Amino acid sequence: MLEPVYQADVVIVGAGIAGLAAAHRLTSAGVTAAVLEAAPCVGGRMATEKVDGFRLDRIGRLLSTSQPELRPGTGLDPLVLRPFAPGVLVHSEGRRHRVAPPPAGGGAGGARGALKAVRALANAPRLNSAPRAGIGSAVARTVRARAAGSRAAASRPTAPFGGAMDQARTGAMLARIAATPVERLLARPESSAGRALADRGLPARTVDGFLRPLLSALLYDPELTTSSRCADLALRAFASGRLGMPEGGADALPELLARALPPGTVHTGVRATSVSTTSVTTADHGEFRCRAVLVATDAHAAAELLPGLRVPDFHPVTVVHHTMTDPPQTGASLLLDADRGGPVAHTAVVSLVDPSRAPAGRALVSSTVLGTPPEDVDGAVRAQLARMYGMPTTRWETLAVHHTAHAVPAMRPPHDPRRPVRLLAGLYVCGDHRDTSTVQGALHSGHRAAAALLADLGAGPMHLAEPLPTAA
Repeated sequence: MLEPVYQADVVIVGAGIAGLAAAHRLTSAGVTAAVLEAAPCVGGRMATEKVDGFRLDRIGRLLSTSQPELRPGTGLDPLVLRPFAPGVLVHSEGRRHRVAPPPAGGGAGGARGALKAVRALANAPRLNSAPRAGIGSAVARTVRARAAGSRAAASRPTAPFGGAMDQARTGAMLARIAATPVERLLARPESSAGRALADRGLPARTVDGFLRPLLSALLYDPELTTSSRCADLALRAFASGRLGMPEGGADALPELLARALPPGTVHTGVRATSVSTTSVTTADHGEFRCRAVLVATDAHAAAELLPGLRVPDFHPVTVVHHTMTDPPQTGASLLLDADRGGPVAHTAVVSLVDPSRAPAGRALVSSTVLGTPPEDVDGAVRAQLARMYGMPTTRWETLAVHHTAHAVPAMRPPHDPRRPVRLLAGLYVCGDHRDTSTVQGALHSGHRAAAALLADLGAGPMHLAEPLPTAA
């Protein structure tokens, strides 16, 4: 047995992005930390597989440029976020339609412009009629242009979510959400996302034709059972910024956080078996004594170390990666399926969004399946992608099929997106299961836990972290 002499102010169990974000904030404040990770690398579910020059995300969560957790000073300063084309493409009834949020930075003015568009469009006799005098707001023009898509589409009922009136109402809703402070959104009455959207007067064609596929991509919940408050937060991020992905793969984010920590802070291949307020016992590396312990693992592993901790349900996710020589002609767009004509919820030619994810001369298409995948998931995905992209997929090469049963914690109402991170003095917990089930939620949870630790520790560091010896 190794003697329990390996000291640090705080021992963090788990090197996912929540634990790494907490470690960055603690070490920046002068508190020493030791991050213990059972796996051979950092990142947890934000993993990227390298295959023949391709970078294949296991889950591929979407990020938003509007999220404060990605701003400078958070340890992610070198992060390069590759944005998708503005808005999203929605596939409906054999056609693809560009749907863009209200103009960025519109704030309350954007909401007023969208509402003005609603009132004006109530008197518009046809979708392709000329805008009336006074309807000069950018929101009204954007709503009309995106809804029409082309002269041919303008002459028939618009897919995917109704006529000009419906589109203006949706634009007004997104503009209002973008201009609403987060705390006000969290104070709203809570129900399921599907019920809340219906209660706001949005017709079923708008919900099913645009908002459901959009929220499925953001929350991985196609049935809209998620808390309406969390859905509003996701819509706020969409309406306020651009969706994107980390350059080089999802694992770029945790690797940047780990590199921003002092040398010797992160120890991989170290499995914790029990925790207390002042120590962590490991399987092969003895005991780490400390002033406080932060459990930053996924919900199931956290419950093993902290009996009685609530474990939520999870949304399973399967990601199918294909490659071909000639990519589909959708540009750097996120493509949603409003028809729900197969297992794919959303797909993208990610090599056009981030060229570093595929070798030269090859294209990479990554498609996300939500829920339990069909038995022949690759065949079902190929058939659906042929319809969505409008091209044969039989010659596409399958690179990988990644299934994660416990991919995204469910956030059904009632859901507290600010669950306590302080269990008792000296013992803390963080992760996306304590906040919102997003990358931003995991980062924010780590920041909240670090803030609670700093407040409780009071004074500065007690001792220097010591190097980890070879396992016995």
